[in-house]
Amino acid sequence: MKKILLSAAVAATLFGANTAHAADYVIDTQGAHAFVNFKIKHLGYSWLHGRFNTFEGSFSYDSANPNASQIMVNIDTKSIDSNHAERDKHLRGGDFLNVDKFPKATFKSTSIKFDENGDEADVTGEFTLHGVTKTITFEIDKIGEGKDPWGGYRVGFEGETSLKLADYGIDYNLGPASTYVDIGLYIEGVRK
Repeated sequence: MKKILLSAAVAATLFGANTAHAADYVIDTQGAHAFVNFKIKHLGYSWLHGRFNTFEGSFSYDSANPNASQIMVNIDTKSIDSNHAERDKHLRGGDFLNVDKFPKATFKSTSIKFDENGDEADVTGEFTLHGVTKTITFEIDKIGEGKDPWGGYRVGFEGETSLKLADYGIDYNLGPASTYVDIGLYIEGVRK
């Protein structure tokens, strides 16, 4: 009986050791090591750049099983910042983000598929903007991971996608060169 119990305990220990669980990370917005940026063409002649100053999120990631990763991000649409106060007021209004009615934009992944090197992945998930939810897929790159000088552990990723404004009910006429906006997500996560 002791041999059976010992064998069961050893098997459980070995099975548990081989079952990797993804670590949970919080996106480091407090230390300003994460950004949600955007750019859109201005009349087809140049780019207008901006960002969302306030957002939060978390993700799970394990380099031994990266395809089990997940990510969730909440963006405060009122925090849009294009470096021009009057333009930002217009962007927050009914012609664009309508932040009083739609104060948040969100993304929640449904699948993440890394390449064989674990350096790039296709992230698919549900993105909600302006009250409209669409399934989107975009590519991310792993920047790196490791211990930080304060005894923590960090991992960083970046990714970009292009969104058609009309798909999200934003149909203000900015001209034919400005129907898409490019969104960039640059994150550094701190393991919990």
